[in-house]
Amino acid sequence: MAKVDNPRAVAGDNSGTEQAATKFAKDALKALVERIERLEDEKSSIAQDIKDVYAEAKGNGYDVKVLRKLIAMRKRDQNELTEEMTILETYAHALGMGVFG
Repeated sequence: MAKVDNPRAVAGDNSGTEQAATKFAKDALKALVERIERLEDEKSSIAQDIKDVYAEAKGNGYDVKVLRKLIAMRKRDQNELTEEMTILETYAHALGMGVFG
């Protein structure tokens, strides 16, 4: 009887047997992680740029807190913002606050 070699895989030794699907999944995962890392770097850079613009605005005498509120307001739906401002004005008037003229 001839002896049959039956080598068993050793943990971590899959260099010749890695399936294409597994390699593709690993490559896809790596690509996604690298894209996220690049975007995080860009986000950090943009955040720093925004901080610099606010510092410039403050240096030019603008109230940064008010600028932030204006920017948040501009992002909102115009109808919702108008409704909220009308209610705010009504409440302020009812409390005797003359902030809206």
